[in-house]
Amino acid sequence: MNELKNCLQLIISSLFSAPESFSVEVTPAPALDPSGDFRADYSTNVAMKLAGILHKPPREVAETLATELSKTVPNKFPELKGVKTSIAGPGFINFMLPDEYFSQKIAELSEDFAKNISCNEYSGKVVVTEFSDPNPFKVLHIGHLYTSIMGESISKLIEFAGGEVHRVNFGGDVGLHVAKTLYALEKKHLENFTIEDIANCYVEGTKDYDESEEARQAITSLNKEIYQISEKNLHDSKLAKDYWRGRELSYAYFDQFYDRLGVHFEKYYPESSVAGKGLKTIKSHPEVYEESNGALVFKGEPYGLHTRVFVNKEGLPTYEAKDVGLLFTKNSDYSFDESVVITGNDIIDYMKVVLKSVEQYAPDLVEKTTHLTHGNVRLPGNQKMSSRKGNFIKAVDILNEVEKKAGSKIIADAAIKYSLLKYKIGGNIEFNIDESISLTGNSGPYLLYSAVRAKKILKEVSFLSWRGERCSSSGSFPPATAATYIPDGADRFARRAVLPDAQRMTSQTESGDPDKSARPQAQKENPELPLIKSLLNYHSVLADAVREKAPHLICNYLFDLAQTFSRFYETCRVKGDEKEAERARLVELFQVTMTHGLNLLGISVPEEM
Repeated sequence: MNELKNCLQLIISSLFSAPESFSVEVTPAPALDPSGDFRADYSTNVAMKLAGILHKPPREVAETLATELSKTVPNKFPELKGVKTSIAGPGFINFMLPDEYFSQKIAELSEDFAKNISCNEYSGKVVVTEFSDPNPFKVLHIGHLYTSIMGESISKLIEFAGGEVHRVNFGGDVGLHVAKTLYALEKKHLENFTIEDIANCYVEGTKDYDESEEARQAITSLNKEIYQISEKNLHDSKLAKDYWRGRELSYAYFDQFYDRLGVHFEKYYPESSVAGKGLKTIKSHPEVYEESNGALVFKGEPYGLHTRVFVNKEGLPTYEAKDVGLLFTKNSDYSFDESVVITGNDIIDYMKVVLKSVEQYAPDLVEKTTHLTHGNVRLPGNQKMSSRKGNFIKAVDILNEVEKKAGSKIIADAAIKYSLLKYKIGGNIEFNIDESISLTGNSGPYLLYSAVRAKKILKEVSFLSWRGERCSSSGSFPPATAATYIPDGADRFARRAVLPDAQRMTSQTESGDPDKSARPQAQKENPELPLIKSLLNYHSVLADAVREKAPHLICNYLFDLAQTFSRFYETCRVKGDEKEAERARLVELFQVTMTHGLNLLGISVPEEM
């Protein structure tokens, strides 16, 4: 697909005055042509996109492109030699590639899997991924489960593309939520309190703050004391001891949770560690942050935004100032090329104001910042969770329930991660436990089963798997010669084992056989082609997933691949067949592709299920 894209892009740039941003899309054809001598392998709608720009009929544009492609391929893209085109419908261009093209490409993929799926978009770049961001003195809910899984998968995608990734975590160890919790703890006179006590006290303290003016004043006063305790590292008072114990319990609880998910952060940034930097930065830019009723604010209205307070009238930095401090601190620590921040979409407008304010004096940092947002995660019933109100669903409860129903930590891990990652980041998600653990349908356990089944097939045919001797230390396949790859010759692999037999088709036509069912019959006898094409598409899917930071594209691809493999296995006998070696190689490529893709989702493939 990339070769066809590049060829078309070259033709368009030389023939037409298309905008620089104009992009060419080539996709797999929906299905094989059921009759005739043309098999649609790939398709593009580029002629219809160009028609509006050129003010010409789409089919006319399509015919021009098809003609130029036949002229361009021999000299510029010899690997596409023999490609045929067909115009369909209002102006779709379908492509049929020769049998030799697919045999060559699948041999190259087998020879060096890692090289042929590689992506270097982030090569040499330093990327800080900030995600999960739980607050000490609160309990993790299902939303934290989602952002932790999503952030880890995006981090893996960037690492796959050559990036040096630093995973960091930002949380509020000071602020009103801490004061509300400690206020309730003091009311209860709890000494050796637990993380559960902290969760309950946060809800109670919030209720008191909302309903009692006396409590509100007391909590506001506590908030100032806690800032002093944190800033000056005080430990003597009862409040200070409760504060440090609460922080210690919270971080230990976070570490347990992340270990269970297989997510590990390089650094925690407590708000207290960046608050001073934020406060200093805000005060050093009076041209940006204006005084208003004793506070310092940024007026966003001139930019189509809203006004927010960065330093309150008590002189304390707000969340906004801490985020400013965090941005500068991360850059100081890592000199990043990109900072990816993943949060809920409830703070989209908030972050726009924060970044717009920084843009006035440090535009380079804002330009290097990518803010990705996600919706709410709900269980069936569509109830939103809120740790403030206490009607939230704890992340550990979800983990425990799924593991209990799945009967295995490995299956539960796949069920949860895949169920959350298969949706495009941005919208709300309904997490259904029973659907997530199903061994059928679009689920993580189904994909695990497919990969494990492939391993079983390879063992049955005594085929050395990619984890064994055929795999180099880098994880790539060794050279696949005609002798080692296809025992009875490369020509047999190209024409008989993998693709419709073009020579046999030609002889039938030349002999005057008018039976149009010959082509479909040839396709039926060679069912490996859909699997081959699906395997070859992986590189393109990976490139798109990296560019868009979109794990759901990997999920969609793996599900389609697993279904294609299932159809292949139903039709093709592997063990004992005369084409056992060739088909086993396809099974092996399927297995390594599934394993690689699942690993990018944070899912490990077991030996057995």
